This record gives sequence, C-alpha cells and structure tokens, in this order.
Amino acid sequence: MPANRGNAALPVPPAGPARPQMLTGVRGGALTAAVVLAVALSGCAGSGSGSGSGSGSGSGSGSGSDGAGTGTASEPSAITVEEGAFVSAIARVLPSVVEIRTRTGLGSGVVLNAAGDIVTNAHVVGDGAGLEVLLSASAAPVPASLVGIYRPDDLAVIRVSGVPGLRPATFGDSAKLVAGDVVLAIGNPLGLSSSVTEGIVSAVGRTVSEPATRAAPGATLPDTIQTSAAINPGNSGGALATLDGDVVGIPTLAAASHAGAAAPGIGFAISSNIAVGIATQLVSTGRVTNPCSDGCPAGGTEDGP
Repeated sequence: MPANRGNAALPVPPAGPARPQMLTGVRGGALTAAVVLAVALSGCAGSGSGSGSGSGSGSGSGSGSDGAGTGTASEPSAITVEEGAFVSAIARVLPSVVEIRTRTGLGSGVVLNAAGDIVTNAHVVGDGAGLEVLLSASAAPVPASLVGIYRPDDLAVIRVSGVPGLRPATFGDSAKLVAGDVVLAIGNPLGLSSSVTEGIVSAVGRTVSEPATRAAPGATLPDTIQTSAAINPGNSGGALATLDGDVVGIPTLAAASHAGAAAPGIGFAISSNIAVGIATQLVSTGRVTNPCSDGCPAGGTEDGP
C-alpha cells in the first residue's frame, strides 16, 4: 500500500440539504470519493469521572441478614474497572511502539519480533533513506535499515540491529473485531511520543482509497478497520490495540473535509491479519508473493528495497 500520509482525509461535504450517507464502503467496495482520505504521516515542513457513595445505617437487630459484617464492602465501580483495563493495555502495548524518523517526516512503527524487525506504513519510510528509530525507553534514536516495502497495501518492514530488550507486540486476530469494540490508537502524533487515544471500532471490512502524494502513489486498501479513536499526523504505522493489549490494526488514514479541516472520529487502520501476513513475507524474502491474506486482493509481487 502506499506510504501512509500524515494528513489523509476523507472529504466531508459542506452543510446543505440532506443527502445520502457518504461513508458507505463495505467489504469488496471502495469508499466513496465524498470523503477525503489523508495519511497520518507527520512531515518536517474522553475521560469521565464518577463517584458513588452510599451509606446505610441499621440497628443491627434485623433478623434477615445473611452475614454479620457491620461495614459495607465497597466494590470497584465500572469506571474504575475500565480505567484499570486501559492502563493495563497501554502498559502492555506501549513498549512495542516506536517512533520512526526520516529525512522528510516522522511516523510510528510496531516491533514485530525480537530480531529487530518493525512493521509500519510504506508512506512512513518513503524511499528508506535516513531511517532512524526512537524506542519507547530510549533517549536517542538508532539507525534502521529497510527490509522491504509492499506499496499496494501501504506496508513496510524496517530493522534495527544490536538493540537489546526489544519487546515484540502481541498481534490479535482482526477478523474477530466487531463494531463497538473499544480500541486504543498508540503512536507519535505531531511528534508527541507515546501518545494514546481511545475510541471504538466504528465498522469493519471497509475498502478505502488512499490518495497519492509526492512521496508515494495512491492505493486501495482492503478490509480496513474504521475507528473513532483519534488518528493524527505521526500516528501512521503505529498500533490499534484492544483492551486485552493485542494489536489488531496499523493506523494509516484520517478523514478530513474538502477544505482540509479535520473530520473528528473517522480514521482507518490496516487490519493486523493483513499487516502480519505481508510483513512476514517481507522479512522472509523481501518480497510479497501471496498478497491475498484476509481479504487482500490478488496482485503481482513487488521487490524489496
């Protein structure tokens, strides 16, 4: 697929008379051009709180009680439980998400294995020149090399060598996602390293067209995940994760109006099943000979770097 753009946008029509819904893309069909897609590549140039208190007093003479305890046991609220799930998932995924720097911009990547292979978007790495990676626990970037690129799915693999303590991500089965699943987008939006946004899976099986840029050609991405989690320039190539801490997608595109303004709550991620299938082939041979993983359309092979 083409390299992810840091500002991919889906054109949203100006206010006016009611019209048919614009985002009607479904598995097998391309998303309509009524929405502008912008890749989430950064170039060089809801929280809630609640409290519940309950007090009860009794004379202790009631005869129908099951227990003799005198205090009320306090159970964690639903908000507390959810916050704990967020914190746990972020702690599990964040060490596997890196910042990728090039001569022209920055993006994100996800550690694929302990050997130092990192999966990201093709539009993030560009031509592979001047690649550097900033690990989550590092103060200084380390050089990286390009392993392979597969532009039809906007995916690439880069590699860092001699870096101890890499933590590979756990990739989940994106085919099991359903609308309503809570997800976290983890990456480096606008250069703000290790940032997290949350949302839900808005739809699955979207086919979206990625616009061409000076750095990369356009592409049609199959079986993407639509999410309400905020995706901004720099998020491209990062992680879309579940509350179990499993990476289920690679954030790639955000939506914007025809005028270029952000369209909040509409972002797209490449499914993890496609990303892992393509990345595994690039690591093994530097080429993709079987692009039909998880709904990926058939196509020709593409050389590595």
